[in-house]
Amino acid sequence: MKLELKIDGVDQPIELLRNGPDCRFRLGETPERAAHVEIPEPGMYSVLLDGMSYDTSVEEAPTGLVVVVDGQRFEIEVRDPRRWTRGESAAGGEGLQTVLAPMPGKVVRVLIAAGDAVETGQGLIVVEAMKMQNEMKAARAGRVLSVAVKEGATVSAGEILATIE
Repeated sequence: MKLELKIDGVDQPIELLRNGPDCRFRLGETPERAAHVEIPEPGMYSVLLDGMSYDTSVEEAPTGLVVVVDGQRFEIEVRDPRRWTRGESAAGGEGLQTVLAPMPGKVVRVLIAAGDAVETGQGLIVVEAMKMQNEMKAARAGRVLSVAVKEGATVSAGEILATIE
């Protein structure tokens, strides 16, 4: 699966060749790379890449994700070029929050519905990946415009789960 990343404002395409604990990927035109990823708790990752171990956390932000790798913070926007949504075209003008799946997995609970009012930090959707449940939370208060998934659905990394205004 090919995705478009914007890491701290710099465009960086990525191709995910294999998901799971032993993943394979390619950044831009670089050679294929492999990494081993463990999830000790929701939102926390232990990554073994090129013989080096990295402790990583991932949090949702209004514009995408905030990833912290060994204390270094990166703001990342993930876009799947195969998908178009109203939220992407109107994000600047209306201040929409697009809730994305941080990793491939299965939707085990949908805690909201279109039209619901949500508060900052409120749980929205629970995605199970590698036997761990990750609750996606609202980055700010608002109203749910749409919910793009149902319980039991399989989702890809970067896939839109819900949109909040």
